[in-house]
Amino acid sequence: MKSHWILNKILQIIFHAIFWCGVLLFYTYFFGSNSDDINYVLSFSVFLMPITIATTYVSIYKLIPAFLIKKKYFQFALYSLYTIIISSYLIVLSVFFGLVYLSNFQYSEMAPISRNLLFVTIAVYLVVIIVSAFKLLKLNLKHAEKTKKLETIILETQLKLKEQELNYLKMQIHPHFLFNTLNTMYGFALKKADETPEMILKLSNLLDYLLYQVDKPFVLLKDDIDHIEDYIALERMRFNETLNISLNTDNISETEKIAPMLLLPFVENSFKHGSIKNGLLTIKIEVYCQDKFIYFSIENSSTNSTETSKGIGLENLKKRLSLLYKDAHQLSITNEDNIFKVNLKLNSTII
Repeated sequence: MKSHWILNKILQIIFHAIFWCGVLLFYTYFFGSNSDDINYVLSFSVFLMPITIATTYVSIYKLIPAFLIKKKYFQFALYSLYTIIISSYLIVLSVFFGLVYLSNFQYSEMAPISRNLLFVTIAVYLVVIIVSAFKLLKLNLKHAEKTKKLETIILETQLKLKEQELNYLKMQIHPHFLFNTLNTMYGFALKKADETPEMILKLSNLLDYLLYQVDKPFVLLKDDIDHIEDYIALERMRFNETLNISLNTDNISETEKIAPMLLLPFVENSFKHGSIKNGLLTIKIEVYCQDKFIYFSIENSSTNSTETSKGIGLENLKKRLSLLYKDAHQLSITNEDNIFKVNLKLNSTII
């Protein structure tokens, strides 16, 4: 690290030396216009160099970074005025230097441009302004790069937090379903029922979906519906004759996509919190697509209590919707007249 720093400093000194040699050549050419006295012009230019260098370095290493960049405009204006006054005084001295020491008080012997105080001042401040502008541009680019890196870090952190939150929410959705299904399968196995192999196959499909497909950002809507049908088939075996359920799908495109595990928990919630009325648990599900929107509705028989709208399931779903479809969804949940109903509208154009 130390050798790298030393190398950078050496390169910086070399670059500055080359630049100031270029400025010296510019002064020699500029003040040598209409003059054949190269010794006078070179001596005058060399005398002017410390004034230019000092003024420039005060500007780029003190005034700009310490005051202008930090938006201390009053201090910047005040100290800039001091710098201009002092440098102007030194520029006047350079003209007298040319008159007294280089031309022996012979005004006519002076290089034509060096006689004009305005031109000398313009030459000095032209260099100062150009270097200061370059420094300001460099600082702005550096600040913009730092800001961009900071924004990237913030966005990456937010994304990781969202991913962790989503994974946490997914983990909480289906444990009780697996527990209930395994208990049902255990009961069927004890009876040696013919439905047991079919239950195992459907559970295997659902486990594949829960364990592997949920890590994808989006899945095909038709595949999501297929897993809902597998889930309903498993629950139908568990509820036997006490279940009255219908699933209607319409206009489902082969390419329409949706976030995984977004609709299934609503169905799961209906089985978990639904109430059996007159010997039946009634559930109605509808899914259809229209004008770049996915419409989903589900209703089940229930009591008029607030229990169906509480718990991990629905709260997690609301959080997932706010993360995945922040401004692209509408969700309404009602529990009236012994009917618990959910209506969801998703804008599929965000995919």
